[in-house]
Amino acid sequence: MDLRDRVVLLTGGKRIGACVAAELARRGADVALAYNRSRDEAEAAAGEIRAAGRRALVRQADLSSAPACEGLVAAVVAGLGRLDVLVNMASVYRQVPFDEMTAGDLQASLDVDLKSVFCCARAAVPHMRAAGGGRIVNVSDWLAASGRPRYAGYLGYYVAKTAVMGLTSALALELAGDRILVNAVAPGPILPPPGLPSDEVEAVEKATPLGRWGGAEEIARAVVFLAETDFVTGETIRVDGGRHLR
Repeated sequence: MDLRDRVVLLTGGKRIGACVAAELARRGADVALAYNRSRDEAEAAAGEIRAAGRRALVRQADLSSAPACEGLVAAVVAGLGRLDVLVNMASVYRQVPFDEMTAGDLQASLDVDLKSVFCCARAAVPHMRAAGGGRIVNVSDWLAASGRPRYAGYLGYYVAKTAVMGLTSALALELAGDRILVNAVAPGPILPPPGLPSDEVEAVEKATPLGRWGGAEEIARAVVFLAETDFVTGETIRVDGGRHLR
């Protein structure tokens, strides 16, 4: 797919998402950004999109709600005229010890990390069909792709991100006849979390075969590849510097 003059909806325009949005704009796409609480970050990302000469649209949405997902897609099509690519990056990443975890905590992860992916895709597909095809790029996690939960306290996140890979494969099969390609990216050590102690930053570097954190641009490149490809579907690509090898 040539991204020039295409319309992309990206959920989660903060940090890595902002970098992805800017790269899509540089490739010639107009980009809509959905945020829940991080309005300032989304507006800043929209400024970069406009600086690249492309249109930007910013919308607030609580993507744990199916009607909100549907309304978001409708607003993007109304505002930008079409929808060609959906990038599902919105996520809940919160540590909750198992003994303190409730069914509500699990549901909160599933609602944002999994259900919103389905609901946004379900709303986007009719518009992609009308355009003659499309691309859906989901975001999982390198741990889920490796099948090895390594960090205690992230049960909900791990379960949801594992399910995202299954949903990606199933959607790819369901939508192949519509020329809608569906893939996922599984990030590893990309950006250190804010406030992470320097010794822990270095420990991750040592545990990663390539010896460094990747940087947000690596995810942007992977998303662009999966948006542009015409023959890759149903795949989950790990972008982790070889971290899964150790």
